Amino acid sequence: MGRLQGRVAVITGAARGIGEATARLFAAEGATLALNDVDEEPLRELAASLDAVAVPGDVARDAERIVAEALAAHGAIDIVVNNAGTRADAPFHLMTAEQWDAVFDACLTGTLRMCQAVAPHFRERAMAELAEHGAVAHHRKITNTAPASFLVGSPGQANLTAAGGAVVGLTRTLARELGGFAVNVNAVAPGFVETRLTAAEHPDGGAGMAEPLRQMTKAMTALGRHGQPGDLARVHLFLASSDADFVTGVTIPVAGGLLGTCV
Repeated sequence: MGRLQGRVAVITGAARGIGEATARLFAAEGATLALNDVDEEPLRELAASLDAVAVPGDVARDAERIVAEALAAHGAIDIVVNNAGTRADAPFHLMTAEQWDAVFDACLTGTLRMCQAVAPHFRERAMAELAEHGAVAHHRKITNTAPASFLVGSPGQANLTAAGGAVVGLTRTLARELGGFAVNVNAVAPGFVETRLTAAEHPDGGAGMAEPLRQMTKAMTALGRHGQPGDLARVHLFLASSDADFVTGVTIPVAGGLLGTCV
């Protein structure tokens, strides 16, 4: 049996990168999946390949619908991985309200709304199991995402680092509020991970990062390489599994020893 056999997991930001790697790993470990992203076409392609339900939408605005559709499809939810996020970099004195709001909506507000949407289901199931059996059937899990740059600051990313710090505070508080219902709430803090947002910028000036900056982050990483989406997926798997039933309120840096992130 897989480590998530019989569990239903909702993964946001699942169409690419860390979310896709997490979805594929969870499926391989036996989970039944409901996958979310704002990019509908790659989301539906991934969902079809994993026999999963695709629920397109913006987590900051559509969280209740995302959870409702997952419940309608599978009848229950056991795990939520809040992976959706974005970047909108600029020096803080030039950062627009739109850039600030875009990052906070995806990284913080979306995380809060997803937790609010699924919490009643988690509580009701736990109370019913306690009343009938005197114990919960198993722990339910929420895993949030707080970029590791919040630990040390990152020039040009005041929005991302501020949102990351807020996610950590939210995670700790929800761990305390939901612990009595056997719900574990933790967070992962990715360092530099190879995704389309961190790929080398294209010669034509397309999206990406300058190669000197990419190489600088590698030099600052104790393990001497950039992270891969699978590195994060395996930590999500640990936190979602029964191996982490006594772990809650914790933020785990998954950064390869990136300078300043060893806590």
